[in-house]
Amino acid sequence: MIRFDIFTVLPEVMSAYLDASILGRAQESGRILVEVHNIRDYAADRHRTTDDEPYGGGGGMIMKPEPVFTAVESVLTDKLQSTPIVLLTPQGRVFSHSIAQEMASHAHIALLCGRYEGVDERIRDHLATDEISIGDYVLTGGELPALVLIDAVSRLVPGVLGDAFASKQDSHAVGLLEHPHYTRPPEYRGWVVPPVLRSGDHAQVDLWRKKQSLLRTQARRPDLLGNANLSEEDQRLLTEALQEQGGKTDE
Repeated sequence: MIRFDIFTVLPEVMSAYLDASILGRAQESGRILVEVHNIRDYAADRHRTTDDEPYGGGGGMIMKPEPVFTAVESVLTDKLQSTPIVLLTPQGRVFSHSIAQEMASHAHIALLCGRYEGVDERIRDHLATDEISIGDYVLTGGELPALVLIDAVSRLVPGVLGDAFASKQDSHAVGLLEHPHYTRPPEYRGWVVPPVLRSGDHAQVDLWRKKQSLLRTQARRPDLLGNANLSEEDQRLLTEALQEQGGKTDE
């Protein structure tokens, strides 16, 4: 089981997603535990203030250190030193499948959701142990990135997905994009499901999927293909697949 502690000033935006579908069932089965904490509850003043104007001037408001430190230290107590405390920020390392795997090795993760113009630098320097970004763009807060991280990490927890092998077949799980998927009907508006998928020949289906995965990765994310450490068999299959579709190889 993995426990996630989320620290936010907007706890009400989290439950709709966390309680639905796979994450909801994962919590019901005890495979993950998610606790959401309102940072405002740890503010010292009667107005429950969590932000203030930046020193030196400038636009926007900055999240104050006191309520954030108090919230995290009050919740984690004796687990403070052993729990990753992740600040969700566009300045962090960009989230990836490998980082999700890294996170899934922990039993307990704390997630700090920034808001406003940012957080007081002392939170970054003296409380957070890691900083994660979900992409090179800016959001209004860290709540969506926190949900993204929880979703991606939870999929890797044994038993969370109905198919034990599903997460191992996902795009990026093996360094390649996933193959195309089809379901019923076999024909829709003249678009036909590839016959091999309806053949019942599992060996040919696996071969088709592997080739399609290689082709799709080369077409859409050649950077991934360059880092995928392909085997000689993979290289042969890619060359064969390119020839089958009339493409060109680099040879």
